[in-house]
Formats: sequence, structure tokens, C-alpha cells
Amino acid sequence: MKRIASLLAATTLLASPAMAQMLDLEKDELKFGFIKLTDMAPLAIAYEKGFFMDEGLFVELEAQANWKVLLDGVISGELDGAHMLAGQPIAATIGYGTEAHIVTPFSMDLNGNGITVSNEIWEMMLPHIEKDADGKPVHPISASALKPVVEQFKNEGLPFNMGMVFPVSTHNYELRYWLAAGGINPGLYSPDDVTGQIAADALLSVTPPPQMPATLEAGTIYGYCVGEPWNQQAVAKGIGVAVVTDYEIWKNNPEKVFGITAEFADENPNTTLALTRALIRAAEWLDADDNANRQEAVEILSRPEYVGADAEVIAASMTGTFEYEPGDVREVPDFNVFFRYNATYPYYSDAVWYLTQMRRWGQLAETQTDAWYDETAKSVYRPDLWKAAAQSLIDDGTLPADQFDFDEDGYREPTPAADIIDGIAYDAKQPNAYIDGLTIGLKSGEVVEGGAVIAN
Repeated sequence: MKRIASLLAATTLLASPAMAQMLDLEKDELKFGFIKLTDMAPLAIAYEKGFFMDEGLFVELEAQANWKVLLDGVISGELDGAHMLAGQPIAATIGYGTEAHIVTPFSMDLNGNGITVSNEIWEMMLPHIEKDADGKPVHPISASALKPVVEQFKNEGLPFNMGMVFPVSTHNYELRYWLAAGGINPGLYSPDDVTGQIAADALLSVTPPPQMPATLEAGTIYGYCVGEPWNQQAVAKGIGVAVVTDYEIWKNNPEKVFGITAEFADENPNTTLALTRALIRAAEWLDADDNANRQEAVEILSRPEYVGADAEVIAASMTGTFEYEPGDVREVPDFNVFFRYNATYPYYSDAVWYLTQMRRWGQLAETQTDAWYDETAKSVYRPDLWKAAAQSLIDDGTLPADQFDFDEDGYREPTPAADIIDGIAYDAKQPNAYIDGLTIGLKSGEVVEGGAVIAN
């Protein structure tokens, strides 16, 4: 019924004067995939607020079982595009795992993830956490508070298991970053061992996002990194404590992207322009007037066809606050960012960061040149497509020019040390120097062979 309603509404819009100048779309019936996370919001809002229909696009949104199924759907053409882990288009394009040329014209959000541990682990961490005058934990909480717990498990011959959502997910890299910054080795990958657990102190493995709280409660894992609402769900259920957000790990870090095949972008330039326009409008709506629309967005996302979690749980992080443990609610207005800070722009520097983490942990087996990082980023992230859509929204008066920053070279300014939990600045134009400055992980010239790090 929802599909029929969409078609009828779109047919009505086609007759309006505003639509008379519509692009000649190569394909106007589209199916997009997503995973049940709050950061799929631009897709839901573009659908529910009629932004897709304004562009003459008849869109069907379909939840996917997991990230691999979603990627395979885009590659096969079963899906025309999807809400993706930022690492997925990059990994696919360089042939890590499934090989295919995937591109992104649109960055879906900044921040939005957290790391949660079980109540048992939290109690073990507490003696190692600094408290303020009121007895509350001082944030951000370093993984150094977890290190004695991991060491205790190791001394007792017990594995310390943690969950992340996919090997090339932001969550994997953020969890690894946080652990390493606190002196905990999260393990390495090699061409012969893709578990990512070589020489690991904490053993990371894949768990689908909606299953994270239940897996934690069952004791299969002791903590995890995931997007919302699955950290707040654990807090609401009283089974875990959210110890740190990714905003605290790396302020305004990139998160999901909208992915399409390079072939789709080449064969459907007008459709790509139209869908990017709709997504930019949705992102702007989500952040407009200091998040004034977020409560309505929460209601939409709570529906079973989207995220399907209680509205109260989604609102706990999406409306400007974050609950770390029951009763410890703090202001985090930028926990979810969809539009401000030029969030929708697909920066090359974001792609380079993911590539540096792939290299740091051995998913990229060998050292690459700085030029290789730049070239690879430019083959996946497509600010040219974003710019065309943004400029058209300015030209037709839909959004004002002062809402956008076109960033001519496609790189953000270097992230200062103060904005990253380990105090190491990030300059995307010097990726190898950045990698070599990190404490735990592979350095230039190092490879993993037979479970050992050697100089190549």
C-alpha cells in the first residue's frame, strides 16, 4: 500500500509546474537498501517528506539482513544503491573481499557510534576511571581503564571477546582505535588469516547491529562498537554501559555513505543527480533549526519498516543527548550530524582515513605510496557528483548558497591532535607519516607473515 501511495503522489507531482523542468531521468523506479540503524535517516526522510518524489523518483526502501547481503545486492543490481559502511565502497574497489567498483556521491552522516561494555566489565573498569567532584566518570573514558580487565582475563586463560559489525566498518576501526589508544592490541590481519586476531589482546568478531544487545546479554561478547540505537538499547535494558562515543574518539568523524556502482553513475547521470539532490535535502531537514525536526524523525525511524526500536530509545541519542548509564544523561548535540559541518560532502580525506586503518591493521598487506592513497580515494569518493547536485539546489532556489562549502581540492583541513583520543593529529595528505606515528599497528615496510610482524 505504501508503494502504491508513493506512485500516486509522484504522478500528481509530475503535473505541477515545478516538475515541468524535471531532468530526463534514465531510470525513475529505484530500490535502495539499508540496515536498521538511525543513520539511515536521510533515506527514510527523503521518502517520507516527498523529496524523492519531488525529483520524479519512485523509490522503494528495503531493510537488509546484514552488510554483506546489502553490498551483494548493489553489485548484482538487485539494489540500485544503499546506505553503506564507508569502508565498503573502498574495500570493494581495491578488491578486499568482494571486488566491484562502488562509488559514493553523498556522505550520510558524521559521528553516531558508541562503545558499550557489559555491567560486569563496567564494574571491573570503575576503579581505574577518574571521577569528578560529584562522583561521575570523567569523559572521555580511555581504554586504559579496560586494560587491567583484559590482562586479568588473559592471566586466567580466558579470551576477551568484543563485537563489531563488519571487518571494513567504521565500528571495527573505531573500536580498534580506542583500544590501541589505551594500550590494548586489537590484533592484525594478514592475507592468510582474515580473522583480525593475530597477536590480539582483545578478540574482535562480527555481530550484526540489531543482535548486539542480545549477544552482550548472553555473555558471548563483553563489549561492542555499534551505531544507534543499539548502545542506548543496552542501557535502557539495564544490561550494559556506554563508555565512549565516537565523537569523543574522533570529533566529527565520517560515518556511513550512500553507495552506487560506478556503472550506475555512468549510465544514469541524471538519476544520480536527482537522488543526490533528494538526499541532500533530507540531510538539511534533519539538522535544520538546531535539530528542531529530530523528534519527528525519531517517530519515523521507530516504525518497524525502518529501525523498529522504541522511540524513547532512538530519541535518547538522536535529540541531542546521550545516556551513558542509567541516569547519566549528558548533552551531546553533535552525536548525530547529517548536514552541518558540510557533512554530506564526500571528502577524499575521509576515504584516506579508512585506507590508513586498513593498512594499520594489515588488511592492506603492504606499504603504499601517498599518491596511491590519493588516487584510490578519488576513484571511490565523487565530490564532482555531489557538487553538481548541491549547485543545482542553489540554482533553483531550493537551498541557499551559504549552506554549502565546495572545498575545491576535496580534502578537509587536518584534524588537530586535540580532537582525537590518542592525541595524534591526522593529515590526509601525509597518510604514511600518520600511520607511522600511531602506537600499535603496522608501520612502513612491515608485513605480517606466519603470525609475526617482519620488515619487508
